[in-house]
Amino acid sequence: MARTRFVLAVDGGNSKTDVAVVSEHGQVVATGRSGPFAPQRDGVATAVDVVRAALPDGIPAFDTSFDTSFDTSFDTASAPASGPASGPAFDHVSACLAGADLPVEEDALAREFAARGFGADVVVRNDTFALLRAGASAAWGVAVVCGAGINAVGVSPTGEVARFPALGRISGDWGGGHGLAEEALWHAARAEDGRGVPTALTGLVTSHFGMATVADLVLGLHFGHVDEGRLHELSPGVLAAAGDGDAVARSLVERQAEEVIVLAEVCLRRLGLLETPAEVVLGGGLLRARDPLMTSLLDTGFALRAPRAKLVVADAPPIMGAALLGLEHLGAAEPALSRLRAHYEPDTTP
Repeated sequence: MARTRFVLAVDGGNSKTDVAVVSEHGQVVATGRSGPFAPQRDGVATAVDVVRAALPDGIPAFDTSFDTSFDTSFDTASAPASGPASGPAFDHVSACLAGADLPVEEDALAREFAARGFGADVVVRNDTFALLRAGASAAWGVAVVCGAGINAVGVSPTGEVARFPALGRISGDWGGGHGLAEEALWHAARAEDGRGVPTALTGLVTSHFGMATVADLVLGLHFGHVDEGRLHELSPGVLAAAGDGDAVARSLVERQAEEVIVLAEVCLRRLGLLETPAEVVLGGGLLRARDPLMTSLLDTGFALRAPRAKLVVADAPPIMGAALLGLEHLGAAEPALSRLRAHYEPDTTP
């Protein structure tokens, strides 16, 4: 009997890292989650440690006492070999990762996965590819992620790719939950000290962080008493304030919508797809929230500038996209892909 092959799928994001071990037949035999994947901040080795931490106990790549309770149909005789010393742990590693923004970064991460015994056949992509594959009905289209940060990717029907360096403000990026919150804090500080116009964002900032004044929060951030990573928590409140009519908050949401539209528009133009019906997959917390104002702005903007685009808000998690890419790499048949989708896609039965 032929040995079953296994994919390790990884979705490493700015806020969390998800993993899934999937058989070539589309069965999800194990899943796990750990913290943020941040190679640019923590280094490549530490970032890959986060992936290792996400793997549950009993995965044969790191523990020979494999726990078949993950999937009663899993055949331990077909399991990947255990540990780096005995050869590749998984038949393929499909890793879609935040911080893999440049080819040199993808190569460095792929080498680290292989050297650590995850598998000899490793493909590292940016995490936007996982979103695209999870949300699109085909293997091509455009995806824009607006979570803690913002980024986009486009893939043509012939496999041509359009993407961005996505290195922050130095590469022309703006927005995402953290960027939106930073702007809200900027406006709130100026409103409080008289340099800016009054805005509901002042009350949002002080109430969310339990501070008497915005200046108190600013000093807390400056001296390290408040974790700057928490700023993104303000983004839902910014959307709510905009919806309630605050002019400053609305201007920020309008700017964020413009960034989403222009990223998608540029990808479509680079790939020659502006005049072709194409899916634009939207993901990340700010877009999955389906905020009425943001949705309206996006619908209006795309209708004017990319009228052939079909907007799709991705409800399936990006880890499904990473797993689909892995199965397709192995040449899995459609029934396997359908089985995987059925595991992850939300049940829409009334």
